Amino acid sequence: MLKLSIIMPVYNEEKTIKEVINKVKSAKVGNISKEIVVVDDFSKDNTRNILKNIKGIRILCHNKNMGKGAAIRTGLKNSVGDIILVQDADLEYNPNEYNKLLKPIVEGKAKVVYGSRLNAIRKDLKNMYKLHYFGNLFLTLATNVLYGVKITDMETGYKVFRRDVIKNMNLRADRFDFEPEITAKIIKRGYKIHEVPISFAGRKFEEGKKITWIDGIKAVYYLIKYRFTD
Repeated sequence: MLKLSIIMPVYNEEKTIKEVINKVKSAKVGNISKEIVVVDDFSKDNTRNILKNIKGIRILCHNKNMGKGAAIRTGLKNSVGDIILVQDADLEYNPNEYNKLLKPIVEGKAKVVYGSRLNAIRKDLKNMYKLHYFGNLFLTLATNVLYGVKITDMETGYKVFRRDVIKNMNLRADRFDFEPEITAKIIKRGYKIHEVPISFAGRKFEEGKKITWIDGIKAVYYLIKYRFTD
């Protein structure tokens, strides 16, 4: 039986963490077993205390804030699933779409699946930060030009892949540079990124959103860097 490792990096998500984990627990994944690996990146609010009272998950705790990428790397090292899925701890992504994301991998049609938010964002653009939208379009275009691919959403939080895809992959990202780094290295290993459309409910900074325009600039740097280095 295939096993799915759901890796959830968490930082100051006391308002959403319990609901997200409940959604992940109830998400249907067919005949696949699943483990939920939550990595608390030294939250300063009540997140860690909430996690301690939730059963059926594995909790790993950083003793200092290291960033999303570092939390994902910790989760990767401490998970055992054949398939890896990254789940943000907010409510922007819907775990009810797991089956849609897993289907191409289970059927042997792909080893890497990205959930594309493009259509969902366009339909709700009036409620989105335009800078994030256009920034993501630019980063995706940069990825396509630099790496000779055709994808629509490089920065998506829903990235799913077989474990062997990243076997012995030297991931260094500590923060939001995880997205361009892993994308670059997946493509350079010769894997095709299969995209499926997903829903998306973007949140605002006052609701806890953390990524900024500075992270976008850094993403461009890392896309260029990893095009020519490991």
